[in-house]
Amino acid sequence: MSDLQRKDLSPAWKATKPFLNGGLSGMAATCIIQPIDMVKVRIQIGAKGGPLQVARDIIAKDGAGGLYRGLSAGLLRQATYTTARLGIFQIFSDMLKQQNQGKNIPLYQKAGAGLAAGGLGALVGSPADLSLIRMQADSTLPEAQRRHYKGVGDALTRIIKEEGTMGLFRGAGPTVTRAMALNMGMLASNDQAKELLEEAGFVKDGQAVVLGGALIAGFCAAACSLPFDFVKTRIQKMEKMPDGSYPYKSPVDCAVKTFREEGFLKFYTGFPTYCLRIAPHVAFTLIFVATLPKLEAKIGL
Repeated sequence: MSDLQRKDLSPAWKATKPFLNGGLSGMAATCIIQPIDMVKVRIQIGAKGGPLQVARDIIAKDGAGGLYRGLSAGLLRQATYTTARLGIFQIFSDMLKQQNQGKNIPLYQKAGAGLAAGGLGALVGSPADLSLIRMQADSTLPEAQRRHYKGVGDALTRIIKEEGTMGLFRGAGPTVTRAMALNMGMLASNDQAKELLEEAGFVKDGQAVVLGGALIAGFCAAACSLPFDFVKTRIQKMEKMPDGSYPYKSPVDCAVKTFREEGFLKFYTGFPTYCLRIAPHVAFTLIFVATLPKLEAKIGL
């Protein structure tokens, strides 16, 4: 390849790189975490027993491959959602850094960039997220209610045919809200933690900085998103009262009543378990995001 061609490709590669690396990192993390996520979904929809018992039940019924049911949808979700959110966050961060004359941007600006990137990314990834949840839950439904999707492509096609294009975005509101909170915690805290570790004397972009930032980000992502996840779960599981009305009129009403009647800490019920579900995927994703550019640099990309 000539030097001229390299110059022509350089701007395009520079613009594409954050998106590509973000998507690949999320997909790699999903391949590792998918069995945990499968167990999580089964517990959320009513499976009995602890995580290990649920995993054993899945393997006994569907084989070891049952733990990876819906992987194609999970990978598509990362190829859309994580590609978008990490790429957009990098673009916003670079713009803010330029406005700050190359200096590290303040935490509140990182949080704003994380909020925006999370919301936009979740909107892009909502169809794949819907397909993933349905594929993971399908075998728990009565036979007459099962959809028997052959794969993510079949799921998306049938949703459009049976429910219309907007059916792909069913439940997108709560998904986007939760993603905004999660990504604010994840992306802002990761950058801030790495800067603090470097100021403390650790090697810039070294293993300790990357690992430390990723672990802190995993915890912060869980802490920021659990209240929204808690409200979403209560709304999804609420049943009619004796007078025929529902206990909550909306997510906001649920949040206000929970705070007034049960206190702020109620939003963090089950935090250790939730953190064990969320933090590993966040940590693996950020570790891969930090590692990929180093590998690409070795081959001249």
